[in-house]
Amino acid sequence: MAEAQRVRGVVARSKGAPVGIETVVVPAPGPGEARVRVQACGVCHTDLHYKLGAINDDFPFLLGHEAAGVVESVGPDVTEVAVGDYVVLNWRAVCGQCRACRRGRPQYCFATHNATQKMTLEDGTELSAALGIGAFAELTLVAAGQCTKVDTAAPPTVAGLLGCGVMAGLGAAINTGGVGRGDSVAVIGCGGVGDAAVAGAYLAGARAVIAVDVDDRKLEWARGFGATHTVNSRTHDPVEAIRSLTDGHGADVVIDAVGSPETWKQAFYARDLAGTVVLVGVPDPEATLEVPLIDVFGRGGSLKSSWYGDCLPSRDFPVLLDLFLQGRLPLDRFVSEEIGLDDVEAAFDRMHAGEVLRSVVVL
Repeated sequence: MAEAQRVRGVVARSKGAPVGIETVVVPAPGPGEARVRVQACGVCHTDLHYKLGAINDDFPFLLGHEAAGVVESVGPDVTEVAVGDYVVLNWRAVCGQCRACRRGRPQYCFATHNATQKMTLEDGTELSAALGIGAFAELTLVAAGQCTKVDTAAPPTVAGLLGCGVMAGLGAAINTGGVGRGDSVAVIGCGGVGDAAVAGAYLAGARAVIAVDVDDRKLEWARGFGATHTVNSRTHDPVEAIRSLTDGHGADVVIDAVGSPETWKQAFYARDLAGTVVLVGVPDPEATLEVPLIDVFGRGGSLKSSWYGDCLPSRDFPVLLDLFLQGRLPLDRFVSEEIGLDDVEAAFDRMHAGEVLRSVVVL
């Protein structure tokens, strides 16, 4: 019978305070749960948002969620995974029973779930696991459905990135945007999510992939993922630039990977008639949008939001890693540096400064 274990983990105790290494008590898995030995975990903007109190104030948080590792033990009635399985963790453990699941659309599951038990500090204080995962730790407890078995040939530093940002961007292009052969695509914001959207558009066969950002360094990164054109929106009007690169019409699909009212309007007016706008950047909760309704009507097309790239982990993770292993999807380009648990606070600073695409904690 498995017992509770004590491991090192990165904890944010209060809003805006530096994170610290704490001893985390990880319970033995109960019904429907799995305990995973974490091998690598990416440092995502969402973790920084938790630390800053921008998601909720359920401190203390056990941070980290873009992770891959090996199943160490499972609870009763678990059939999805077994001890020894190599898995990528996800925050979409589908329920199979909600109205979306019953209609054959589990990628929109409205009742995704996490482990029932809580990990704690040594004094018994319950920890809020980031996105129900908490993987800046040597061991974590999740719902078994949060574990997606993948090919062991994919290194954990790469595989774990599918757990959040990279999947969000790839899915925004492929799943939500429906990019196809010959389409023109523009991506506004070329951080990790935006560059993944660029890679997804290129993979889908887009004839033109236009990357837009305010940082020339990020635009150069986007070229490495398949961008055919780049636009610095500090010096050029992005709407006019996108139109000029698409015969004056606008792009078939425009992906907003920033999530501000300004960038969404740019995406809206930079698309062709009957084109598609995809919002995948997470907006500030206080942000509002005002657009003439006649423009919404008159331009036609689709205005979409992309949740987690509208992915179904069991379907998408293995396929994308197969494409990586075949040399067709450069997921390894997202890894800017490998760090230890003690380096997470400094990694947040480098991420905020735009110096890295992804720092990856290796355990």
